[in-house]
Amino acid sequence: MTDVNPPAVEMLHITKRFSGGVVAVEDVSIGVAQGEIHAVIGENGAGKSTLMGVLSGLIPADSGEIRLSGAPVSNPGPASAVRHGIGMVYQHFMLIPVFTVAENIVLGREPAAGLRFDRRAAEEQVRALSDRYGLKVDPAARVETLSVGQEQRVEILKVLHCGADILILDEPTAVLTPQETKDLFSVLLQLKSQGKTILFISHKLNEVLAIADTITVLRHGKVVETMPAKGAMKESLARMMVGRDLESGAPDPRHPVGAVASASAEVLLELERIEVLRDNGLPALRGVSLQVRSGEILGLAGVEGNGQTELLEVAAGLREKVGGEIRLHDGVSGRDVSRTSISERHRLGLSHIPEDRHRRGLVLDFSVVENAILGRHRDEAFCGPWGIRSSADIEAATLAERFEVHANDLADRVRGLSGGNQQKLVVGRELARRPRVLLAAQPTRGVDLAAVAIIHRALREARSTGAAILLVSSDLSELLALSDRIAVMYEGSVVATLDPAKTTEEELGLYMAGGGRSSAIPS
Repeated sequence: MTDVNPPAVEMLHITKRFSGGVVAVEDVSIGVAQGEIHAVIGENGAGKSTLMGVLSGLIPADSGEIRLSGAPVSNPGPASAVRHGIGMVYQHFMLIPVFTVAENIVLGREPAAGLRFDRRAAEEQVRALSDRYGLKVDPAARVETLSVGQEQRVEILKVLHCGADILILDEPTAVLTPQETKDLFSVLLQLKSQGKTILFISHKLNEVLAIADTITVLRHGKVVETMPAKGAMKESLARMMVGRDLESGAPDPRHPVGAVASASAEVLLELERIEVLRDNGLPALRGVSLQVRSGEILGLAGVEGNGQTELLEVAAGLREKVGGEIRLHDGVSGRDVSRTSISERHRLGLSHIPEDRHRRGLVLDFSVVENAILGRHRDEAFCGPWGIRSSADIEAATLAERFEVHANDLADRVRGLSGGNQQKLVVGRELARRPRVLLAAQPTRGVDLAAVAIIHRALREARSTGAAILLVSSDLSELLALSDRIAVMYEGSVVATLDPAKTTEEELGLYMAGGGRSSAIPS
């Protein structure tokens, strides 16, 4: 008997190999029912992005078949995917900041009045679409004035405007506050109620269990299991993802090392009245003052674009300040390093895990070994008159073993590593310096659960040996788990300093949005 209700999406026996014989996806078959939210989870390199790339037409499969409502798709590609109602919302938004919401949404499908762009018609189209799907946003607003959550709504409206009935969301909550995540989930449930089919990719298992109807687990390019989300357990999902029990990356978020215990510790990093301009000349930091003590992790929370990135960049020496002082303390006195070079700051014991590993953290065409000693490549211990010494190979091998950096050969170019392995390499290298002060920007962004556990453990070990760590993270559960104090930034200023033991994700989200009560503990 023929199934009268075939799946909205079927991917049958999909296999994809890349250069060098690397098998990204092997004989994968999944079915997604009409009007359901189907989560696809797995470690970095498990094949999630490749599989979704095949479905969206960006990556050609070597073998296998895609069926939509039972009908095979011939000649799949990006244009075909759009014609068949498949739309993908990427983790990194692809909007034009100086365009309005309406201009971004109708781009490529602009209504015209004669030979001119009909702005009024575009705004009316977007307003009607926004009302229909409950995605409230001002069609006339410029994208550069929107919050991150509003930008995501624009991205969803873009694919809906193209007629998408099947939506793929790649790590959609990565940069959202808890309130914005709740709003997004309300939108997804609204879309589901209107018959839309949603594929939801995420590393956050709590969110997967909260929103998904069905979960497919991938490991090493193969399907481990597909199951209903109802009744599934976070621990069993994590075990299926990695093939073993995970060591906890973070202890109880209310760990005993707190603000009171660290208040008498030595200040190692001091930022006083820091003023910084953005690239467009507008203020990014407005008189920010912070102290980070030995044996302390000071978390820095805030919606992206509120000054956290600029604060770490100016402390690392990557950005010029226009006011204030940056002092590194050596146990005797504090030295103003505002005008010193990056290498001099390294010599004084500062390390930096950058937010953008490709732009700031790695030389992609250098080998794993060469990247493992970047910043120390002039040390005689690693380089001699005839080139890199064997000690550099040993250093890279030790780092790779400790942080589980998986590479076919340490002589291979870093470009060929997965994003998660690149991130572990950067984190391991910066911690291998045994820094007195560590600036850590989004250290676990885009990495899987096993890598998160490794990085969290390493950060806690650095704190236990007396390092002062300034941690920026968009993952509020991570901030609560690791931080001794949390400073919240809003519009370039610190608006509160909180005790993690007395703070919830919801309260942090309120501060990040510009609300909340008065500062809970001294800064």
